[in-house]
Amino acid sequence: MDDARSKQMKLYHRVDRVFNELRAIGMGDNDPIPIELLCDYDQYHYFGTDAIDEAVELLGITAESQVLEVGSGIGGPSRYLAHRQGCKVTALEIQPDVDATGRELTHRCGLDDQVDHRCGDMLDGIGSGGTYDVIVSWLAFLHIPDRNTLYRRCFESLRPGGQMLVEDYFERGTLSEREQLILARDIWCDRVPTMTDYRVELSDAGFENIVLTDMTRPWQSFVMDRFQGFRAASDRNRLVHGDAIVDGLHGFYEVVVKLFQDGNLGGIRFTASKPV
Repeated sequence: MDDARSKQMKLYHRVDRVFNELRAIGMGDNDPIPIELLCDYDQYHYFGTDAIDEAVELLGITAESQVLEVGSGIGGPSRYLAHRQGCKVTALEIQPDVDATGRELTHRCGLDDQVDHRCGDMLDGIGSGGTYDVIVSWLAFLHIPDRNTLYRRCFESLRPGGQMLVEDYFERGTLSEREQLILARDIWCDRVPTMTDYRVELSDAGFENIVLTDMTRPWQSFVMDRFQGFRAASDRNRLVHGDAIVDGLHGFYEVVVKLFQDGNLGGIRFTASKPV
């Protein structure tokens, strides 16, 4: 992993800013954290816990499910899944500082027994072994251009009949050289597959029951609302985080809005299953 490149994406720079938010609402550095409170600050993907609730319903995740989250960030979705459903979740994150922040938050939420944080690369087969009922990922596959290896590792990690749900980007129209440069530089995204690419590559990896859902319209609204809300709270955010963090996130959120507004970048949710 190129750590310098990952930190050019300001969402992943200074992820310890979550602790600034907790201090701002009066929490001490070692206080237990109610999961319901933390969910306002630890979800990096679009639509937060609402998106996770949809995944639970679509996949039928229960307390007995063994779940792997690929690209777990600071652990928000993994913790919420474990808390909501009572299931065991493996939270796989490649960035050591992001993983460390996630571990601390999970400990303070009292979920160490349900969420197993692992720092590593899915492409290395760290999740392989056919032990998982469900794989989920929200806006993380976009950082992994080698989709053929990624899908193969996911397939190997699932039990027969296991399911996968992923939300990510797709190429809706032909991306310009400028858009590709911005995606690579600011989003840590070197390749954006088309809808056809998703279907073909998932099928080639052995998956069946592939369902592709275009999420572009709601995501366009979400990223605009996120940007406008962050900008409106600029004075408060600067007091909590300082100028460097706020300026970085402002630029990141604005870039994402422009990419979606241009119309060539789309959002996708796909589900697929491993044959029984």
